[in-house]
Amino acid sequence: MTGERRILLVDDDREFVQATRDLLEAYGYAVDAAHSGAEGLQKARAQRPDLMILDVMMSSETEGFDISRRVQEEPELQDLPVIMLTGIRKAMNLPFQFEPDKQWLPVKAVLEKPVSPDRLLAEIKKHLKSA
Repeated sequence: MTGERRILLVDDDREFVQATRDLLEAYGYAVDAAHSGAEGLQKARAQRPDLMILDVMMSSETEGFDISRRVQEEPELQDLPVIMLTGIRKAMNLPFQFEPDKQWLPVKAVLEKPVSPDRLLAEIKKHLKSA
């Protein structure tokens, strides 16, 4: 592996972004952040990160779902692994979990907030290997 692996963190919760950035940088990742789906797409196109961590509820309740599909529709981003990290189940009191789905939710994994640092790091490592 040459150089740092780059992770784009797309989440509108600035405190969460900072805490997660601190964690990932401590493990040697280069981290950039976007605070909306549109900004995340723009940065992904410009910077070509190795992995994206994506929240669901930002400017709309389903923004992250929409962005995950947009990433897959863009030829230059199709191979970008996306890990969805969300608190939507708790926030909306949903009785079911979200699962990756090629059409509806084209992500590598769906993790619930709060996620343990060990679990997040393990998922990142797993999906960076396959990237």
